[in-house]
Amino acid sequence: MQAGGRSMRSDHPNTPRAYSEFARVLDPAIYEALPDDWLVGITDVVGSTSAIKSGRYEDVNYAGASVIAAVGNAWGDFDFPFVFRGDGAAFALPPYAIMTATSALRQVSAFAKANLNLALRAGLLTVGEIRANGRDVRIARYAASENATYAMFAGGGLKWAERQIKNGRYLVKPGSYTTKPDLTGLTCDWEPFPSQRGEILSLLVEPYDERGPESFASLAKCVLSVLDAGTRQAEPLSRNSAIAKDGARTVDLEGWLAVASNSDFRKYDDGLRLTLDCTREQIETVEAILVAAKARGEVNFGLHRQSHALMTCFVPSRKPGSHLHFLDGMGGGYAKAAEMMEANELPMVSLR
Repeated sequence: MQAGGRSMRSDHPNTPRAYSEFARVLDPAIYEALPDDWLVGITDVVGSTSAIKSGRYEDVNYAGASVIAAVGNAWGDFDFPFVFRGDGAAFALPPYAIMTATSALRQVSAFAKANLNLALRAGLLTVGEIRANGRDVRIARYAASENATYAMFAGGGLKWAERQIKNGRYLVKPGSYTTKPDLTGLTCDWEPFPSQRGEILSLLVEPYDERGPESFASLAKCVLSVLDAGTRQAEPLSRNSAIAKDGARTVDLEGWLAVASNSDFRKYDDGLRLTLDCTREQIETVEAILVAAKARGEVNFGLHRQSHALMTCFVPSRKPGSHLHFLDGMGGGYAKAAEMMEANELPMVSLR
């Protein structure tokens, strides 16, 4: 499955290269700008932290991933840029898909309210609108495996759009009659995965606008090297702890390797977004690095520690071999990390 494999240009087909080394997606030079007329859709669960505290982490993640399944099933394939964010998701589609995007956003919002008792906020706007406000939406493609390619986002555009939507702009209003979304293939097949190394770390790291992307790439590579994330050693999925919800405790090795290799435990979404299994010493070292970088006014970050990771799976009916597996921390994950980041939005100290 090649998320992000459709043309970057509205007028002629082109499939950008996918990079198999995660460090390459930290290079700003490989990102390609989306056209002005493309659409950006964003969802997030309102009050996700409270829902997670009450033990509804699976519902939150399911609602968060629902728009990816709904859009892809309605669109007919999954060759469009998208990113799972724990309590929500973001995606981009060409302008002629506006009805598909609008309908899917309305459907998943109604589904979350009626079936999960969750408020799923949904917004839609154009790349041109984002660009007119000083941000950009650029994408690259990361090949997690031969069968799973994820879109990476840069330019600050998704972050800006998310803030605007939370402030009530660009919202998709509920329809007078909304059908159910087609969520075929979206499942939660596995019990939560306990940490094998110490703790499951949910980490968000974003550059401040005034700093160059090259400087951030250098810092991100330093963080990844500490966490062993460049070599998959910090991957939070272990066959030893894999327990299917149907009660089967024996896991086929070949099948499990395919599941693990298709997971999105590391990605770039206007910054680093990681779900990793780390030692406490690794986490403390990385936190010290990031605190220092924040004090220099280079980055903002949020992190959350928990005992387990959670996986939401998507297996498309048309291409069952091209399955995707979305990861988050069970104890709050990206939602708690984002909460920490938002509470510390400004640099602690500016040394410039």
